[in-house]
Amino acid sequence: MFWIICAALTAIVAIAIAAPLIRRRTTGEEPAAAYDLRIYRDQLREVERDLERGLVEPSEAERLRNEIGRKVLSADRALARETAARRAPGGPAAIAILVLLIVGTVLLYQRIGSPEMPDEPIAERVALAQAFYEDRPSQTEAENAAPKPQPAQVDPEYQALIDQLRATVARKPDDPRGQELLSQHEERLGNLIAAKDAQARLIKLQAEKATAADHVRLAALSAQAAGGLITREAEAEIARALEIEPGNPQARYMVGLVHIQSGRPDRAFPIWADLLSEGHHNAEWVPTVRMAISDLAWFAGEPSYVPPEEGARRLPGPDAATMAAAEDMTPDQRQEMIEGMVQGLETRLATQGGSPEEWARLISALVVVGKKDHAQDILGEARMRFASIPEALEIVETAGKQSGLQ
Repeated sequence: MFWIICAALTAIVAIAIAAPLIRRRTTGEEPAAAYDLRIYRDQLREVERDLERGLVEPSEAERLRNEIGRKVLSADRALARETAARRAPGGPAAIAILVLLIVGTVLLYQRIGSPEMPDEPIAERVALAQAFYEDRPSQTEAENAAPKPQPAQVDPEYQALIDQLRATVARKPDDPRGQELLSQHEERLGNLIAAKDAQARLIKLQAEKATAADHVRLAALSAQAAGGLITREAEAEIARALEIEPGNPQARYMVGLVHIQSGRPDRAFPIWADLLSEGHHNAEWVPTVRMAISDLAWFAGEPSYVPPEEGARRLPGPDAATMAAAEDMTPDQRQEMIEGMVQGLETRLATQGGSPEEWARLISALVVVGKKDHAQDILGEARMRFASIPEALEIVETAGKQSGLQ
């Protein structure tokens, strides 16, 4: 069927190109310029007759002769061009070139193309996608195959604190707060496997108290450690998050990723389209979805899909009541309130993620409250999170430069 369609399209195009060339040489019709020339000469004779009868003045007859004479000269030149074109050998040469192009294209495709590739019916493609989904490597296999990240340049003082944290967690493995901090800082250092393991121990310690955000974070760390692949183990964490919170946006986003990686854009598209329509403007995965949704819609058989307009990204801040209360506070109380708000923003970004604007705001706020070293650490974490999204990375880099960070 493929070859039949290609041959039919090639024949149609070849005929459309060759027909005017052949018709130009074989037609017996009088050139248009010859017809015009004959008309103009008849008009000249008509002027002479009218002059003899006294129907026009000599001056008017002279004007008419000059005007028609110019038309005769123009038509004569056009007739010469058409006659030369009919006699020129361009038609056969063009047709020969056309034949060579067609033959050359076929030979080139046979050499570098895949003429023996069988058809891929929908049912077969679905079966292949299912087979890939079921045969995914395990978490350990994917981690071993993933490229190893380059060690990050770490401030010696910060490295000493991390070593101390690791030692403390090793002595007190049942401390949830220690495991939480270890997971966060190992991720900042790029030690994704260690961060994932600490997050897994944290969830085990929390047992039934673990939130959907905790499971989503473990799934995300597992995928990052596996080189971006969402393994069966990571998918199990996503499923657990959706059991706890069925509408969790980030978990649903990752479900869409699973379908994309398995070759099922038809399943991923409605999930991501629903997420965009719900307006999660500040989520860190929104730029990725917006960049991919149009292509995803095309592959899913929805070429007419138009993504919703991006709404205004409003960053959370103090409400009117909080601002009114701040007016009656002492400077120390006001500083404590600001630090609490900064800490709340940092906690939310660490557990739920957020937009690049929010990360930029956190970086700037930490510098304002006198935590420049910590702001440098947050800048490093934001760089890793948005490394694959240049537009988002530019936002956090600008915040870092404006705050005097490296």
